[in-house]
Amino acid sequence: MNNADMRVSHIYSNFIERLATAASDAIMPHFRTGHDVQNKLAGGFDPVTVADKAGETAMRALINSEFPDHGILGEEHGPENTDAEHVWVLDPIDGTRAFIAGLPTWGTLIGLTEKGTPRLGMMMQPYVREAYVGDCDTAWYKGPIGTKALKTRSCQDLADAVMFTTTPALFQGEERSAYDTIEAKTKLARYGTDCYGYCMVAAGHADLVVETGLQAYDVVALIPIVEGAGGVMTNWTGGSAADGGQIVASGDPRLHELVLKELASAAI
Repeated sequence: MNNADMRVSHIYSNFIERLATAASDAIMPHFRTGHDVQNKLAGGFDPVTVADKAGETAMRALINSEFPDHGILGEEHGPENTDAEHVWVLDPIDGTRAFIAGLPTWGTLIGLTEKGTPRLGMMMQPYVREAYVGDCDTAWYKGPIGTKALKTRSCQDLADAVMFTTTPALFQGEERSAYDTIEAKTKLARYGTDCYGYCMVAAGHADLVVETGLQAYDVVALIPIVEGAGGVMTNWTGGSAADGGQIVASGDPRLHELVLKELASAAI
């Protein structure tokens, strides 16, 4: 991947590609190899693999070597110097369940915040060799079908919308009622897309993602991609999505406002 091809002008555009390459080199030897899976959640199932840990370790080592004054927030190894002006937010394998099932719908998420605000993000899927990158102003794709700008599509009505969520089981109580109301009005709903759903909204292939219970490392990398492509990504109250929680991403700002009204009764 060449930064000139991606046309994202952020000062750390080249470095984020190096981080993605380092993560890929650490993760790919473990994909579809029958690796060991550990469970991080007592009373439930929150899987982590040696590949998750290796991918984050590789990225952390590169950040600490090149920019020791930068902070790091990662899913597997926790916070480090997170009061720094620049903080890298890392999820080496977003979609670990897909990873352990052999599905190529997981991705490596690399985000950068500046003074707490997401400014640069990349989703890299090394198995299918696709990259989605954005800097809040522009967003680009590079992969097997070439290099192109990402642009969300027009869709102002739920009846015309293609929607994604990881699973309806994410939602409980009032959240589930609000989600079910929205899904029932859409043209098509698909599950299990993890980070890919947000990238498909940015690419103009889908219109909406609704999720809850997310962490900062699940979303920081995706915000600059969605916004750079012309979309909107907020929490359910319309505030910043940077801390995770209840998240909605829309390709069309008009659709976003409509969905926020539908979600208002369950927004916290």
